[in-house]
Amino acid sequence: MRFQSRSAFWVACAVWIFVPDAVRAQDVPGIEICTVEKTMERRTSCLQSNVDFLKKSLDKVQLDGRARLDAANRQIESLKAVVVSLQKTVGDLQADAEKAKKPAAPPASPAPAPPAAQK
Repeated sequence: MRFQSRSAFWVACAVWIFVPDAVRAQDVPGIEICTVEKTMERRTSCLQSNVDFLKKSLDKVQLDGRARLDAANRQIESLKAVVVSLQKTVGDLQADAEKAKKPAAPPASPAPAPPAAQK
């Protein structure tokens, strides 16, 4: 690797020196191929590391799935409430439409006056 300037090289060296060893040598979690290990202790440790990784992955997926399911259930409940209110509105509108369809009763005509008494 060639640096364009010496200052960039020295900055990179300084950063590398001050980065803690733990960060540089950090093991990246994941599935490892354990068959390449020669000793039984290292192979067992590798397998245990794989088991731990898979368990953490499953737990994370399970929690994510549960959160999504809970969110979907909340949305379903709110949509049910909306449907109930819309059904009530439709019922009210249908009742109003039925009232409008019925012909208005003719106004009651005044009762005929009783015949005048004949003398």
